[in-house]
Order: sequence, then C-alpha cells, then structure tokens
Amino acid sequence: MKRAVYPGTFDPPHLGHLDIVKRALRLFDHVVVAVAENPRKNLLFSMEDRVHMFHKMVEGLEGVEVRGFGGLLVDFMKEEGIEVIVRGVRLFTDFEYELQIALNNYKLAGVETVFMMPSQDCIHISSTIVRDIASYCGCLRGLVHPYVEERLRERFRCL
Repeated sequence: MKRAVYPGTFDPPHLGHLDIVKRALRLFDHVVVAVAENPRKNLLFSMEDRVHMFHKMVEGLEGVEVRGFGGLLVDFMKEEGIEVIVRGVRLFTDFEYELQIALNNYKLAGVETVFMMPSQDCIHISSTIVRDIASYCGCLRGLVHPYVEERLRERFRCL
C-alpha cells in the first residue's frame, strides 16, 4: 500500500486543504493528515479542535486518516512507517519555503516530498485569509467546510 503524510497546522482547515487530500488520493492508497501541534505559532484553535474540524471535512473519503502530532514530522513518519510527504504549494513563495523544508527532511530521514498545486478554484485560499475574513464576520462560503465556518463564527462571536 502506498502511503503519504499531508502535514500542516491547518489553523483552520479549508477547502484548499481538502482539495490537496483528494488529489493525493489519486496517487496514494492512504493519506494521513498530520495536524501539527506547533507551540511556536499563535494558533486560533487547539490541536484537538483542528483534528476534529479536518476529520469532519474528510468524512466519507476512504483512505484518509487525521491525526495530531508533536515534535519533528520525520519522527512521526518513522513511527507510522511513511516515507512520502505531500505538500500543497500555491505560489512561488510557497515553493521556496517548502523546498527548504523538503531538503532538510530528506537530509534528516531520507523522506521524499511531493509538491501538489490546488485546483484553480482553491488556489487563492489560505488559512490566514480565512482567519482575516472570519475575524470581520465576513462570508466564508466556498472557502471552508460548513462545520469549520460554524466553529469560526463561534470563535469570533459572529452568531
């Protein structure tokens, strides 16, 4: 079975993330969405909340598992027996940053990274933009799953 890990903070998860998962399932039998704890970032949602939101987004998709993790991604991958990372890249600036990480992950543990572009419908979505729109109680339709929208509206008291 071909397995890959799709890591990120996913704060919050959005439809661009879901698009990458669906694309990855065309190449891999099983995709583990690895939600990073990342205590160095000022996150809007806890790791448990982000895992739960992503899990809601992938309900009904076969071959997808959502798990939280802390520490180095390559250590998580070693524990899971996974050797391939899937990363979504939208812009050249994303690629430049992701390439540095990919090269270091290869040097640390010999893991490969596959870069995937989201569909044209999702290429403009980022968690930062979603948080900004949500903070002003703006329309999130077409950007996030309805459950994620509900959670964002609760967080920013937009009810």
